[in-house]
Amino acid sequence: MHKKVVSKKKVLAIAITSLFAAGASAQETANADAGTVVVTGTRVANRTALDTASPVDIIPVDTLKTSGTTELNQALSVALPSLNFPRPAITDGTDTVRPATLRGMAPDQTLVLVNSKRRHASSLVNVNGSIGRGSAAVDMNTIPTAIVKNIEVLRDGAAAQYGSDAIAGVVNVRLRTDKSGGEGTLTYGARITEYDLSNDVPPAGGTWTAPASRKRTDGQATTVSAWKGLPWGDTGYITLAAEYKDQARTERGGYDMRQQYPKVNNAYDPKEMTFNRFNAWFGDPEMKQSTLFANAGNTLGDGVKLYGWASYQNRKARSAGYFRPAQDARNIMSIYPDGFLPIIAPTVDDFAGTGGVTWTLGDWDMDASLGYGQNKMRYEIQNTLNRSIGPSSKTRFDAGGFSYDQLVFNLTGVRSVAVGGLASPLNVAVGTEARREGYELKAGEPDSYRYGGEILANGTPAAPGAQVFPGFRPANETSQRRTAVGAFVDLEANLTPEFLGSMAIRAEHYSDFGNSLAGKVAGRYDFSKQFALRGSLQNGFRAPSMQQQNYTSTATNFINGVPFEITTFKPTDPVAKALGATPLKAEKSVNLSLGAVMRFDPVNVTVDAYRIDVKDRIVLSENLTQANVRSYLTTQGFIGVGGGRFFINGVDTKNQGLDVVVSWPVNLGDAGKFDFTVAGNINRTEVTKVPTTAQLTALNPAPSLFDRVNVLTLEQGQPKNKLSANMNWKLGQWGTTVRATRYGEVLSPGTTAAFDFKMGAKTVVDLEARYALSKNLNLALGADNLFDVYPETLPPALNTTNNAPFSNYGPFGHSGRFVYARATYGF
Repeated sequence: MHKKVVSKKKVLAIAITSLFAAGASAQETANADAGTVVVTGTRVANRTALDTASPVDIIPVDTLKTSGTTELNQALSVALPSLNFPRPAITDGTDTVRPATLRGMAPDQTLVLVNSKRRHASSLVNVNGSIGRGSAAVDMNTIPTAIVKNIEVLRDGAAAQYGSDAIAGVVNVRLRTDKSGGEGTLTYGARITEYDLSNDVPPAGGTWTAPASRKRTDGQATTVSAWKGLPWGDTGYITLAAEYKDQARTERGGYDMRQQYPKVNNAYDPKEMTFNRFNAWFGDPEMKQSTLFANAGNTLGDGVKLYGWASYQNRKARSAGYFRPAQDARNIMSIYPDGFLPIIAPTVDDFAGTGGVTWTLGDWDMDASLGYGQNKMRYEIQNTLNRSIGPSSKTRFDAGGFSYDQLVFNLTGVRSVAVGGLASPLNVAVGTEARREGYELKAGEPDSYRYGGEILANGTPAAPGAQVFPGFRPANETSQRRTAVGAFVDLEANLTPEFLGSMAIRAEHYSDFGNSLAGKVAGRYDFSKQFALRGSLQNGFRAPSMQQQNYTSTATNFINGVPFEITTFKPTDPVAKALGATPLKAEKSVNLSLGAVMRFDPVNVTVDAYRIDVKDRIVLSENLTQANVRSYLTTQGFIGVGGGRFFINGVDTKNQGLDVVVSWPVNLGDAGKFDFTVAGNINRTEVTKVPTTAQLTALNPAPSLFDRVNVLTLEQGQPKNKLSANMNWKLGQWGTTVRATRYGEVLSPGTTAAFDFKMGAKTVVDLEARYALSKNLNLALGADNLFDVYPETLPPALNTTNNAPFSNYGPFGHSGRFVYARATYGF
């Protein structure tokens, strides 16, 4: 092992030394025609999407705008069958920062770039039972569509080209570069919907009856956005964008059949018959969001160009936990005589800024940049109480929060080299990247987590901390930093007129876990102008995130009257180590893809098959709070520790799938212009290994570190297939978009097979009609989910509170039809 580490360090040192000795760097350039030329996955100028060795989708901003949503993640999910965006509810901070997935992989296994530069991740690590549990992903909803020129999605591993996180692929958001003109947009919409309710029954003697369905008009959302292009001297541009969004919550809760009040003289309290049993906030959160974005660039002469962009967003959200009935032991009736619904109200502040310069050094096109990004999330818990303090408890608490920041320096360069025998010059790109990351966690106020001493009527201690979300404790506070330095070489050329070949290699060194080395080879053979085959083979990696290595939280649980500390431990914590945890290491992957490109003018077809094997995926373990775990920890000297969970390597998975995209533009003259696109993704995931530790295996019975719910979530928690058909029509002042998306079968797993719940395939149809009232003013009216489709309703056995009638695994959410109007004015 020692020899391997030394050899990798030597490789890294030699690579970095050679890069600086050559004075080299890489520059990703592209033709101004953003509709066809790509910069993602290739460092050759003027390469079109249909000419690349790996599949690249180009999503123009007009495609994003013809949706009722202004959420970038949600708009991408209907444009790309391989990208999924479930919208969970009652999942704490995940309600506010909801991640997307590509090709069925984890949210943090897709790299997000802005103008080909790494974007910082969210500070939130998802720790609840939803898709993406255990991951900390980039929040793409911090980028307003007003600043977007187009989005390129590389559906192929690219760790050798871009570094950590690019196992499933790369999303590159390219910003507007306008120096004149502008546009203002006002969008207003609401959910106008009706959904079915499950057929539950009240407790014995109860006479209240649930309706069969429920009509709702809610989720009203107003979005005001604008962009403006300004000149910067004679050759430069400054493009500014701003967006404000005000979104009301949606409520899709069930009819709460539980007894709410203590009985009076052994009879139900009369208030049971008048109580509003639709008492849950199950749906999209209430949100107010303000975003500013700027992108600028200028040519100074002698081939020197400056560029840069900056963004800021403030997001205030409110979502809920589960309702506590009046008679619930967690309630104090003198504070909440009718029970209470605790509210989780995060405030997210996100800032980013990048500046750089490009210039010519001999035959090299050079690019140097420095970027900084920070994401902060702070929790306020409202309409709640600390039961252990008693009637004097506050009802609003500062629960603390966390932040993540990233500083990145890039020095890259690209040049063409004439090589005898090749059909084209050899494109050589070399570069280095240095990154510093930081993660901090701050405690909340003492009342948000402390035990106040109250004893319940049954003689057991009351639960400490703010109900629904106990605050972070001083013992949880952390402030950690790490550095990563990497270097790459990327080569691409036509070896023959028909055969395009490319290869890349990247070495990285991380201060906290060591080294990674990734390589990629890709090729494409054009048999004719109409038909080509393409494929790639690569190994990749994803470094453990700072959030996974440093997130920790603690809650006190009383078991038989004895207090135990239940903690999400750092992997390096002595308790976690006693249970078998080890310092996290990088996930490793092997990606294989093979595809075909067919051009039957004007129809274009791409078919790409893939296989992604990942070893040592980082996951969040099960809650290890069993009695034998507590006893074992006591023997190890950890008195009063009731167990917990921690992040661990050890899950191996195999993803196999197929992507198909067919596009067909048709000009029918007086009947208008049509653009038809049919696309589909088929994906299968198999878990081939789960983690174990010798310490836990020795216990009887041995607790599972990664149980069936989490295994089945990876294997069947996302659609088996996803198909979409899109039609855009334009004639004079009129335009229409019709989009149908079919989501395949999804499993919502249970603790045993008897509690598994299968959701059948569903098709969601979106429709928008547009009319140009004048040259500058355009109006649109549309409906997302026109036919008001919902996933199946959970049976009562899986929804015991009736607060959550739909599974969080539903791939298109559970909010129903959204009707909207949009006015756009160009200036």
